[in-house]
Amino acid sequence: MAEIEKVKDSIEENKNDTEQEVTVEIGEPASPEQVAESSENFYANLAEDMDERTLQRLSKQLVDDYKKDKISRKDWEQGYTKGLDLLGFKYTEMTRPFKGSASVTHPLLAEAVTQFQAQAYKELIPSDGPVRAKVIGALSKDKVDQADRVKEYMNYMLMNEMEEYTPEMDQLLFYLPLAGSAFKKCYYDEVMQRAVSKFIPAEDLVVPYYATDLMDCERITHVIKMSENEILKKQKAGFYRDVELKPVAPEKSDLQKKYQELEGVTPSGDKQYTYQILEMHIDCNLDDFEYDQPSREVKVPYIITIDEGSGEVLSIYRNFDMEDQLKRRKEYFVHFKFLPGLGFYGFGLIHMIGGLSRTATQALRQLLDAGTLSNLPAGFKSRGIRIRDDDQPFQPC
Repeated sequence: MAEIEKVKDSIEENKNDTEQEVTVEIGEPASPEQVAESSENFYANLAEDMDERTLQRLSKQLVDDYKKDKISRKDWEQGYTKGLDLLGFKYTEMTRPFKGSASVTHPLLAEAVTQFQAQAYKELIPSDGPVRAKVIGALSKDKVDQADRVKEYMNYMLMNEMEEYTPEMDQLLFYLPLAGSAFKKCYYDEVMQRAVSKFIPAEDLVVPYYATDLMDCERITHVIKMSENEILKKQKAGFYRDVELKPVAPEKSDLQKKYQELEGVTPSGDKQYTYQILEMHIDCNLDDFEYDQPSREVKVPYIITIDEGSGEVLSIYRNFDMEDQLKRRKEYFVHFKFLPGLGFYGFGLIHMIGGLSRTATQALRQLLDAGTLSNLPAGFKSRGIRIRDDDQPFQPC
């Protein structure tokens, strides 16, 4: 009996010890003001509280990386620039092989681009809106009604509230078959208080040469042209750091010069000063730029905005949700491809039928020049012969 009593006492002691070990004191829940303050700090501009030397080191490293990425796709830009001549949008007077020779361009490429744009626009933006809803799983009246409400609301937003959606999509469908790649940037605009979907040409979105997809790309640079007034608005609103920037006249690339040539636009005598802003969606560890030795911490997504002219860091924002434990990057860009290419950029009609269009143009010009040469008499002038308009040479040969 004594042994049984001891066993009972030991069980009671263990039970009491176990009860004491699992006793947990629960504190008071966070107030709404504390939650709002922590959220405000999380989404704040981190550059405001960082050391100036750290920001300079960060800016220099990221701008160098951007320039390397841009140089790595130089051949792509040159091929695209030369291919734009095949559209035949600009008329030039030829002087070779003789003055007034044929300068016509075969409309093969321009016709193919126009047909694609017309067909794609009709399919992607119909009159009743581009959004369609599909119920997954078992059908019920509530699900079907909910799908109809979602479809009607999204079509209303795209076709009525988002004024830029239709013209930007129309412009994208013209660039897409030419360059092979075009991009849309979709985000919520705090100023307009609505979602925004803007077209970005391929030359304004720079990625590393080894990138194969936007989802896995660790550095995406969006090149934005801004006026001084736009910069001041964002600085006054607190979105950018209130630092003094030096306006510079940006150097125009060959592609930008070609665009102006096709449009028939030439710069005026006055210098147009603009700011070239680099909005970099990047995975990085900010501590690596504060200390000399890089750490082995996992890189997390940030949006870092830099003025390329002055090298000033304007803003640093976290690019993931506060509740997301995995710290997954928020995706802003959508990549449209005409034909899947061998790398990051897609193939366009310039790559597919550019050679055929160039050959057709050359053959057409040769036929016209041959007809001109066979129909127009030519000869030479002797010093002793008097003829009218003797100061005018015979053409074409």
